[in-house]
Amino acid sequence: MTFTPTLAPFPLLRPRRLRQNGWIRDLVAENRLSTSDLIWPIFVHDRDVAREAIGSLKGVDRLSVAEAVKEAKLARDLGIPVLALFPHLSDSIRTSDAKAAIDPNGLIAQTCRAIKAEVPDIGLLVDIALDPYTDHGHDGLIIGDKIANDATVEMLVQQALVLTQAGADICAPSDMMDGRILAIRKALEAAGHQDTMIMSYAAKYASAFYGPYRDAIGVKALKGDKKTYQMDSANTDEALREVAIDLQEGADMVMVKPGLPYLDIVQRVSDTFRVPTFVYQVSGEYAMIKAAVEAGFMDHDKGVLETLLAFKRAGASGILTYFARHVAELLKA
Repeated sequence: MTFTPTLAPFPLLRPRRLRQNGWIRDLVAENRLSTSDLIWPIFVHDRDVAREAIGSLKGVDRLSVAEAVKEAKLARDLGIPVLALFPHLSDSIRTSDAKAAIDPNGLIAQTCRAIKAEVPDIGLLVDIALDPYTDHGHDGLIIGDKIANDATVEMLVQQALVLTQAGADICAPSDMMDGRILAIRKALEAAGHQDTMIMSYAAKYASAFYGPYRDAIGVKALKGDKKTYQMDSANTDEALREVAIDLQEGADMVMVKPGLPYLDIVQRVSDTFRVPTFVYQVSGEYAMIKAAVEAGFMDHDKGVLETLLAFKRAGASGILTYFARHVAELLKA
């Protein structure tokens, strides 16, 4: 039975007493944001330049492997526990069969090894999906005119093994193929990687908020859309089914993506399953905040912190955000 307290009437009860200055607001705050809540997504490229600005993500650069190592050291010093790595490949490397995704000497494998050699105590999360490696921009292989689920899963298993062997700590399948968590978990166990974690993009929606990310990884012309595998934004119960399936198949953590438009999903998943639930503040959300600030409609730091606290309030265990470095610097200061 739930106990409902009887509240005293005004003036015996004045809620503003607990808001009158900073120290009492801090003392009674229900949710807190810390650097340990942050996962910092970074983009690594194969061009012969250290840094390259991403036009659609103001303040975010594509990095060489050497620069990624520098960012890993900075993340460690700021207290950010995990980097999420995403590749930007030259067009000549992208193919319909996404073979670069399973190259043991591929860009992300190289980056994992380089970072772990210099910063062994930073966590590395790797994206398990084929869209950065295909010439058509889809997360899976196309056979005929359809995204081939089972053939894609076979590739994802190989990709997960390659990147785990290179030093990745967390495999994060973002492809939304059916059965891929179980297949990856079984392969990791069989290969002796029992401690490798899986953070499943369990509730990933077909969203209009991904545009700047596709620019960041170099997807120039997506053929069609991703609605046959990413979720319909009209659905909530479906998200719970997807999460339940992935947990049964061996996921250690789950993710909701995008973030702010799907706070209800974050809360339902967190409340229902009581497992580590992460949220991705995606590129479109980042770009909107930057645009509002640039137009003079929002204070940058207040707006950023408010959105991240909203994720925590909804039940998120942690947040993937392009603001991670800036927020960590704010919190440290």
